[in-house]
Amino acid sequence: MNNKFRKVSIVALLSFTTIFTACTAPVSNRDTSPVASQISNEVSTNIKLNPQEIEDFIDPVFENMMEKYNVNGSNFVVVQDGKVLVNKGYGFADKEKEIAVDKDTVFQIASVSKTFTALAALQLVEGGKMELDRDIQDYLGGMKVPNKTNTPLTLYNLLTYTAGFDYPDKSLFLDPKYVDQDIPMKDFMTENMPTVVRKPGEAYTYDNFAFLLAGYAIQNVSGKSYPQYMEDNVFKPLGMNSTSSRFTPELLGRMATHYGPDGKPHSVSGHAPTDGPHGSILSTGEDMAKYLIMFQQEGTVNGKKIINEKTAEQMQTYAVFADKSIPMTTVGGFEGYRNDIMNGHHVVLKGGNLPGHQSLIVLLPEKNVSFYMSYNNDTMMSLEVYEAFMDQYFPDEREVEQPKYIPLSEKDAEQYVGSYLNTRFFFLNSNFTYGDGNLIMETGTSGKHTLKMIHPLLFEDEAGNKLAFKKDHQGQIEYFYYTNPNGLDFGSDARKVHIKPAFNDVPNDSAYSSYINNLHARDVLFAKEGNNFEPRGTMTQGEFMEVLMIAHGWHSFPDMIEGHKKQMITGIPDVDRNAVITRQTAATMIQNLKQAKLERDIKLTDDTAPWAVEGIKALISQGIADPDTKVNEDGSVDFRSQKPLLRQEASALLDLAFGYYALPRTP
Repeated sequence: MNNKFRKVSIVALLSFTTIFTACTAPVSNRDTSPVASQISNEVSTNIKLNPQEIEDFIDPVFENMMEKYNVNGSNFVVVQDGKVLVNKGYGFADKEKEIAVDKDTVFQIASVSKTFTALAALQLVEGGKMELDRDIQDYLGGMKVPNKTNTPLTLYNLLTYTAGFDYPDKSLFLDPKYVDQDIPMKDFMTENMPTVVRKPGEAYTYDNFAFLLAGYAIQNVSGKSYPQYMEDNVFKPLGMNSTSSRFTPELLGRMATHYGPDGKPHSVSGHAPTDGPHGSILSTGEDMAKYLIMFQQEGTVNGKKIINEKTAEQMQTYAVFADKSIPMTTVGGFEGYRNDIMNGHHVVLKGGNLPGHQSLIVLLPEKNVSFYMSYNNDTMMSLEVYEAFMDQYFPDEREVEQPKYIPLSEKDAEQYVGSYLNTRFFFLNSNFTYGDGNLIMETGTSGKHTLKMIHPLLFEDEAGNKLAFKKDHQGQIEYFYYTNPNGLDFGSDARKVHIKPAFNDVPNDSAYSSYINNLHARDVLFAKEGNNFEPRGTMTQGEFMEVLMIAHGWHSFPDMIEGHKKQMITGIPDVDRNAVITRQTAATMIQNLKQAKLERDIKLTDDTAPWAVEGIKALISQGIADPDTKVNEDGSVDFRSQKPLLRQEASALLDLAFGYYALPRTP
C-alpha cells in the first residue's frame, strides 16, 4: 500500500468517528481508556509470524536500504509472544577489518535509553518511593529547578515530554574527548539547568534534559548511582549482560564502528555528563530481545518481575495526545511520531540517534509483536524498514472514505491566525493566515500549505497530514502540532508568538517597527535601558554574534554552538568582539549561517571589502536588506558597508533572514 493511499485511508475512517472530539484541555489530561482503544478500531486478526518467512522478506529490505543509505552494518530483532523469532546482523560492524555484525555487536542506543530511565522511575513509583504527580523538587536533594510558572514540575511531566523547559537540549554535550572523562550529573546540571517557562503538562516538547533530571531523581531517591541502580534493578534482572549506561573496555571492544553518511569512520562520541539517563546506554541485539520479551510478558522475564503488569501496560499506553487521533507519548518515554506508518494499529516506538549510530524500538502491544534495530550511521534508514515491516505484516485494512471538511469563517479563524515558533527547534517558524474558508500555513522548511478544518482544533493539509491546535490553561489557542514528515515541522509543539508592548522610542510608523517587534516577541532583542530600544544605537561584534545565534535558532543545542560560532566568522579578518560591528561584517556573519543563494544580479556601488561582496549580494538578492537599503532598477545598491550597524538595521536583517519571512523573496 503506498503512502498516499494510506494517509487518505486513516483520515477517511477516523473523520467519521467520535475519536475526533475536540481536545480543548491541556495535553497533560490523561486518557485512561484501555490500550485497545488508543488509536482506532482494528479489523485485522492477530497473525503468527514465521521466522523463516520474516527473514525471506526482510533480508532484501535490508540489502536495499543499507545500499540506499550507505549503511555498513545493522542488527535486527523480532519478538512475538515472548519468543525471539529473528536476531541477526547485516553487513559489517567494522568494514575495514571485515568484522560482521551479529547478535553480540554493541551499539549506542542513544535516546532509546529514555524508556529504560522511565522504567526505573516507575519501579520507584511502584515501591512507594516516588509519586508521579509530586513536585520533582522533593526528589532532588536540594537542587533547584527554576520555574516561572505557578505549577509544580512533576515526574509525570518529565516522563511525558511536557516539562515546559525553555532549553530542553542543554544536556546535549557530545565529543570524543568525553569518552574517558567522568563528569558528575550534579555538577553538570547545576551549571546547565534550564528554566520552566511553560505550564508543565501544557505542551509537548521533545526533552532530553527532562530525562536527565528524572535520572538524577532516581539516583537521589534510591541512594545508588544511576549506573549502579540500572545494573542492579534493570539490566541484571533482565539478564542483559552486555548492556550498560557507561562505556566499559569490554563493550567498547565489541562496539560497531561509527560511520558518517559518507561511509567514512569516525570516533565514538562521549557525552557530558558521563551518566546519561537521556541517551547513554549501550546494548546488543541479544540483550534488547530480552527487553522486548519483558513487555510481552507483562513485566516479567524468566520468572523475575521487573515491573508489575499495570506499569508494563502504562508504559505502552498513550497518555498525551495532540488530538484524539494523534497519539504523542506514554509515561514510558515511548512516542507516536509518524502515525501515518502505524497503519491504524496501536504502536509505540522510540528512536535514538548519536553521531554514527541510530536505533529504533517498535512495540505493537495488541499483537504481542516487537522489533528492534540499530545500525552504524545516523541516517533515517530505520523509518523505511519500519514502514516496510508494517506494510508487510500489519497493513492498513480500514475502509477508505473521502474526508468531510467544515467551512472555516474568517471570524473563527482569528483564534488560529498568527506566527508560531517551535518549542524545541527555534529555527522552525510558521505563519497562519486566512483564505477562502481555510487556513493558509507558510513555513521556512516545507513551504505553503492549505489547511481544511475537520473539526475545531483539527485540520488537514493537501497531502493528508494533520495539524492539531491546542489550548493553554486559560482556554486560548496557544500551540499546534503538525504531522508532516517532510518538512521538519513535527517533533514538538509550536507556540504562538505574542507581540509585546511597544518600546517608548520606536514609533509605530517607523519602517523598522515590525522587525523590532518581531524580534522582541521572539526574545531575540530587548530594551537597552528601561523600555527604550535605542534603535539608532550600535552593537559590538560580540553582542551581534550572540543575538545572531538566537535568531538563527540553533542556540539551544550546546554541542553545536561552537561550530556555528566558528562558521559565522569564516572569512572575516581581524574579528574583535569588543569592536563596533559594521554593516558588511554583520551581513557576512548572517550569510555564513544563512547560505543564501544569489537570485538576481546585484551591483554594490559603495566601498565594500572584497571578502564581504558576494555574501551581501546574495542576501540583497533574496530581499534580506533593511528598509533604508534601496535596490535600483539596474540592480545597483548602496549598502553603506563600512558604516556601523544600527540596532534597528540589525532587527530588519535578522528578522528577514531567520524569521517566518525566511522564504525566497524578490526585493
